[in-house]
Amino acid sequence: MASRNSAEIIVGAAILAVAGGFLTYAMANSGRTSVSGYPLTAQFENITGLTAGSDVRMAGVKIGTVEKTSLNSKTFQAVVTLRVRDDIHLPKDSAAQILSDGLLGSQYLGLSPGGDEQVIPPGGQITITTPSVSLEEELGKFVFSVGDLVAEIKKNPAMQGNPPPVKQPSDRKGGGAIKPLE
Repeated sequence: MASRNSAEIIVGAAILAVAGGFLTYAMANSGRTSVSGYPLTAQFENITGLTAGSDVRMAGVKIGTVEKTSLNSKTFQAVVTLRVRDDIHLPKDSAAQILSDGLLGSQYLGLSPGGDEQVIPPGGQITITTPSVSLEEELGKFVFSVGDLVAEIKKNPAMQGNPPPVKQPSDRKGGGAIKPLE
């Protein structure tokens, strides 16, 4: 009985040690939201779901990190400060869009390179932006469009009252019999 209790104590201590190690690792790495590179800013009407630490991606490849988000008190737009790798030189007409990792995934900042020969300097601003699209807004639009479709279907005369009866082949001229080929 004593050996069973000591085995349970050893297993419990090992589980606590592993959990403590995970907790220590998570706390040590929780502040690592930035990457080396140069800072840029972008202003959006809406950044719902985008937070400090979110990825900055181009063509699906992570090239940076969102460092912070704030509100411009004059324009009332959200300001996103991001850091992009030093080897990435964005053309001045590049665009930024808030995207999602699937239906319920986290938000990230997607960059699309422009064609301008001049590049955005460190500390510069991405001026072409597309705000975050809310799943709730899109579902609302879908529900209203389905409602409009149902209303149009109800206007169809065949859907009002009793539709005309479907004629059977025997109701047609010739009695519905198929004549043999001669």
